[in-house]
Parts: sequence; structure tokens; C-alpha cells
Amino acid sequence: MYVAEATAHGGRNGYVTSQDGHIQLKVAMPPQLGGDGDGTNPEQLFAAGYSSCFHNALILVGNREGYDLTGSTVAAKVGIGPNRTRGYGLAVALSVSLPVLDPDVAAKLVDAAHEVCPYSNATRGNIDVTILLG
Repeated sequence: MYVAEATAHGGRNGYVTSQDGHIQLKVAMPPQLGGDGDGTNPEQLFAAGYSSCFHNALILVGNREGYDLTGSTVAAKVGIGPNRTRGYGLAVALSVSLPVLDPDVAAKLVDAAHEVCPYSNATRGNIDVTILLG
């Protein structure tokens, strides 16, 4: 259906571009990982992608069921740290706000969105994903 294309130049201390020119960003290691933080980083980009994709999945399943998702938001926190194999791994926490819905309905929609979202499907079983509904 669609293929996105981006290129990294210089790793975590360089820049990234997309084929269509919409993304032209400086990337830098965050201070917590020893960098100067003078740019975005892959974890921020992943958080932006996952939160927007999950929110769209939530809107999709909500609309299918006839629910009003006015004021809804999805925020993502993406953490990075060492894993057991001497490499690095990620963990994600999604914070979902569905202020106009009953909590039971909101939980049902969040579960359905987690099954629909391509990011959720790609990460399932690979990284820890926690979803907080509030």
C-alpha cells in the first residue's frame, strides 16, 4: 500500500532525510547517553511514529463502533537501555486519554487498537509495550 524511505547520514550524530524531502532533521545523542542533545534522536522519532499510528488505529476502531473520540490523545515514551545479549533494547509506554468515554468502553477500544496498529503488531513479542489508560 505504501513504503516510506529515509536515509541516515552519520548515525546518531548526523542527520536524517526522507526521500520526499519532508524530513530533514539533525540527530544527536541525548545527554543521558553522553551526547550534546543538539538534535532529535531515533527514540523520539519512534515515539512520534508509534503515538501517531496508535492514535489513528484508535480513531479507526472508535469510528467503526460509533464512538466519539473528541479530545483523545496518545503519548509515547520510548526508553533505550542494555539488553541481556550485550546489545541494546527498547521499551515503550503509551499513555492514552479518551476523556469523553466510559472507562470500560475506552479499555475495549484500546485493546482493539493494539491489535490493529502496525507498530503494535511489529513490536509484539519483541519489546515491552505498556499501555496506560487515563
